[in-house]
Amino acid sequence: MEVGIVAQRDNDRAEALARTLGARLDESGVRVRFDATTAAALERADAGYPVNSFDECDLVVSIGGDGTFLFAARGANGTPILGVNLGEVGFLNAVRPTEAEHVVQREVDAFQRGELDVQEVPRVAARTDEWVGEPAMNEVVVQGPRRGRGGGGHVEVRVDGALYDAGPGDGVLVATPTGSSAYNLSERGPLVHPGVDGLIVNQMAASGGMPPLVLSSDHVVTVTVTDVDYAVVVSDGRTKREVEPGTEVDVGLADQPVRLAGPAVNFFEALGKLD
Repeated sequence: MEVGIVAQRDNDRAEALARTLGARLDESGVRVRFDATTAAALERADAGYPVNSFDECDLVVSIGGDGTFLFAARGANGTPILGVNLGEVGFLNAVRPTEAEHVVQREVDAFQRGELDVQEVPRVAARTDEWVGEPAMNEVVVQGPRRGRGGGGHVEVRVDGALYDAGPGDGVLVATPTGSSAYNLSERGPLVHPGVDGLIVNQMAASGGMPPLVLSSDHVVTVTVTDVDYAVVVSDGRTKREVEPGTEVDVGLADQPVRLAGPAVNFFEALGKLD
């Protein structure tokens, strides 16, 4: 069995726990690989790998906050991920640091017995006629070159080809229920329980635009931005692509969900940390 570990960058607590978990797994005869940054911090060059190779592991452990989890998820793809929360909001991380050794060992034992229980969480992805974007756990944003004055354009939103709204604005985000508490919430979108099978369409700084819309997840949202030098498609705030004005960008469910290992996050407890 092979376990990947990703620790929050420049966080001493995360690095210390990664070291402890690595030693515990070494003793258990489990092969451990760290992402390159964590391996360098722990002086474990023998176990350092690019995070995009973690889909070769059997389990991935993310130590930190939701940002670290999203980073790990991009490399893990379909490999189950267990999130250890170091005290941030932690909508994706259910395990406390004091429980981490026990829970990780329990999940390792379950995998070796063929009994690992996982929960699938949907992701969204953007598509054009020329490419398919990186899957996003939180949201895909389609916008003008930048936010704010002079950065937006004319934004058209269609659902399965039917016009929902069109007019001036910065852009549109299409979020998962998991992502409803992230960028969507800062744009005054609705909180959606992670058990809901849906997508959120939220226009950003739209002039007289329609309110946020919640759709069932089998719909496809098409966003077109014109009256700009170029448009930008952003996946989870990280991966960006520029597209020509007028390019139709379809956003819908990604082919591969994220698979979560370990205990489920208490959504309402996590909400309390937003205050």
